[in-house]
Amino acid sequence: MLKNFRLNIIIRIVLLAITLAGGIYLWGNTDFYISAGLLTLLVLYQIIRLIHYVERTNRKLNRFFNSIRYSDFSRTFSSEKLGRSFKQLDETLTNVIEAFKEQRIEKQIHFRYMQTVVQHIGIGLISFNQQGEVELINTAAKRLFQIPSLRAIDDLSSISPALVEAIKDLKGGNRSVVRVPINNKSLQLAIHATTFRLRDEMYKLVSFQDINAELEDKEMEAWQNLTQVLAHEIMNSVTPIASLSNTVQLLLRTHTYEKNEAYTIEKEAVKDVSEALETIENRSHGLIRFVNSYRDFTKVPNPDAKLFSVAMLLKRVKNLNKGEAEKQNINIKVSVEPDSLEITADPHLVEQVLINLIKNAFRALKNQERGTITLNSEIASGGNINIYVHDDGSGINADKLDKIFIPFYSSRRPYQGSGSGIGLSLSRQIMRAHGGTLSVDSTPNEGTTFTLQF
Repeated sequence: MLKNFRLNIIIRIVLLAITLAGGIYLWGNTDFYISAGLLTLLVLYQIIRLIHYVERTNRKLNRFFNSIRYSDFSRTFSSEKLGRSFKQLDETLTNVIEAFKEQRIEKQIHFRYMQTVVQHIGIGLISFNQQGEVELINTAAKRLFQIPSLRAIDDLSSISPALVEAIKDLKGGNRSVVRVPINNKSLQLAIHATTFRLRDEMYKLVSFQDINAELEDKEMEAWQNLTQVLAHEIMNSVTPIASLSNTVQLLLRTHTYEKNEAYTIEKEAVKDVSEALETIENRSHGLIRFVNSYRDFTKVPNPDAKLFSVAMLLKRVKNLNKGEAEKQNINIKVSVEPDSLEITADPHLVEQVLINLIKNAFRALKNQERGTITLNSEIASGGNINIYVHDDGSGINADKLDKIFIPFYSSRRPYQGSGSGIGLSLSRQIMRAHGGTLSVDSTPNEGTTFTLQF
């Protein structure tokens, strides 16, 4: 049998033409109707076979597309010596099948790798769709909640209804901390959510991490720092009071005389006792003010958010500090890019933060002949709005940068002056209440920049 496609087609057409001519001749010139009918049937058979033979390419392409559709990459397309064009087609189809096969293997390897990572990662992960059906839960999440499996996110209600509510309410990109009781043990879970779309359906991926130990360590560290500064400030007040009390007792014993059932005291001693008592009174009032400052620090008001112009705020803060700036020969600069920049926050609380930071800058520039304080704002990367307070003072040493936000940090340190030591701590509290941050960057002998990020 001839296997060259082109030659095979030519032969079939020639045979079909001969058969067709013979049939026409028998029908028109003879009475051999049976023979003519047989030739007619033979013509139809040849036509059907010719069509079937020509359509073999379509059948091959159909098998190829079905292999891709059903991911059946076991088929091969071998050459049948039908000509160069068919050989090239077979090679191309085989190469495409092999490429799909390799891609599928790579995807399977990647999927198994990611599955291994997800299952072995120490952070709990749960992914669920809009109907609350859980699509993925890793080993860490099962171990954390002590469950063998999870079909729906609502099934976590048996552990903590508050947890389910927090998970559903948490928007993509946000974080939250939830206290969850599990087997008579209270866990502090930091949860973070992200949303994504697959095949026109929204999914939410939530991570869970028990931060109880970290919080306890930070809480202990905070209490230790607070105890140190409180003890420092209280001892600074109590020690001179105790010393002056002993001095008063000594003066009364050595300069007081009993005469006729009455006591007399020397004039100079009266003056010394009066001065000592006045000092004790002043120091006692200072201690009371310190305690009141601590009480005020624990009462940060809730922000009353409004939309306002950043440029107007910075200019207002500049005018409020204009007198002190002229007194210390300090230049205050204001820059906002763009000029129409607006933020939604509590303008009074943000103004209080800026005033605290400018007062700190004044203290840093106190012994400088001429200094500059720069207030500027811009839209930072990621769409956040930042306000910067920069001074070209002496800067802060690296070992003190992590302490300046501690409440009541020693008033004789840079950026604390003679105040109560709660300005920076209160400012950071206010920024956290806005969902923002307050950070500092300083280089000794070059200056310091505080950043308010909204």
